[in-house]
Parts: sequence; structure tokens; C-alpha cells
Amino acid sequence: MAFYSEEEQTEDYLFKIVLIGDSAVGKSNLLARFARDEFYPNSKSTIGVEFQTQKMEINGKEIKAQIWDTAGQERFRAVTSAYYRGAVGALLVYDISRRQTFESIGRWLNELHTHSDMNVVTILVGNKSDLKDAREVSTAEGKTLAEAQGLFFIETSALDSSNVAAAFQTVVKEIYNILSRKVIQSQELKQKDTSWNGKTVVLQAEGNQEADEKSKKGGCCSS
Repeated sequence: MAFYSEEEQTEDYLFKIVLIGDSAVGKSNLLARFARDEFYPNSKSTIGVEFQTQKMEINGKEIKAQIWDTAGQERFRAVTSAYYRGAVGALLVYDISRRQTFESIGRWLNELHTHSDMNVVTILVGNKSDLKDAREVSTAEGKTLAEAQGLFFIETSALDSSNVAAAFQTVVKEIYNILSRKVIQSQELKQKDTSWNGKTVVLQAEGNQEADEKSKKGGCCSS
């Protein structure tokens, strides 16, 4: 049986991650493959919002990724402001066999930045990499766009599982790394603050300082 101190028990993290992109790019199947190792060839558009919580371990810490999925169709746009709230990570998905979904990336990025923190860790995901013969967007184009926008990049296939876990893990690990750096920085600042404790700083007026200097020069035996 493993025993944990109170400090260790409170070190779990919950990260909200959102899936965004046009309808029918495979967002729901990416989530199904990652969370349940399932794939639905005839899956319909998601109506409303659903989320799955997936546990991961990084550096001995248990991370819970709460992954949200909603439809990319315009008629569900009313969902979005609440959908993005509190998100620290995002998978921005397009279909490599449909260029139109790739051309929508800019709009989705604008929406992400409008409704959430600008520092959301984002990975650009070219899904359906198994459709090699139907490819309309090259890997190089995806990489170039990701580099220009400061995003991570990966190509996946929910059908054959290629890189699906890696896509989610990349986002979660980067969020954890950023959080760890912030914790270290805050601890360093606290240490600097506590190093001043117990020290008294005396501020003297100029007149008093001159008097002190004269008394020091005079010493005990001055006439």
C-alpha cells in the first residue's frame, strides 16, 4: 500500500483542453481514440458539448486532462464563449483531405484568442493522414503555418491511431512544463522576500548624519 503525505495528495492537476476546427474533421474520433481506443466510421456531428477526463502521469505527478469536444458548425457558435472559458490547451484540427478546413485555421485561432487566454498551449493537428491518395494539404504546408503562428504541429489518424496519443500528450506536457516553471519562479521570489526578514533599515535625516560624523571624529578625548 502506498502512503502519501497531504502535500503529495494535493499535487494533482486538472487541465481543460478544447478540440476546435471545422465540422467533420474528426475531432470526436480523435477524442474517442485517445480516451477509449474506439473509432466510429459513421459518427455524426456532435450536438452541443461533451468532455472526457483522461489521466496521465508526468514526472510522478498525476495529471487529469479534461478534454472538451463540440461541433464546428456555425449554428453551434453560441456554445463557444463558455466552451473556451478556463482552457489552458487546444487541439486545432483540420482534415488533410479537405483544403477548406485548413483555410479555416486562421478564423479558429482568432476565435480561440478572443474567448480564452492568449497563452493557451495549441497544437495544429492535420487529421486523417491515412487518406494519402486524397491529400489536399501537404505536411510542409501544415508545418509552415504552425511555425508562423507559434504552434506545435502533428499529423494524426484516428482511424489507425497514428500519433493520436502523442498529440494530446504534447499539449499536456507543455502545460505542465509551463506551470512547473511558474511554481519555481514563485518559490524563488518567496525565498528572496524571506531573506529580508529580521533586517532593520534605519533612515537618517541629513542633519543627524552630520552630527554623528562630528561625534565620531571627536572621539572620547576631544577638547
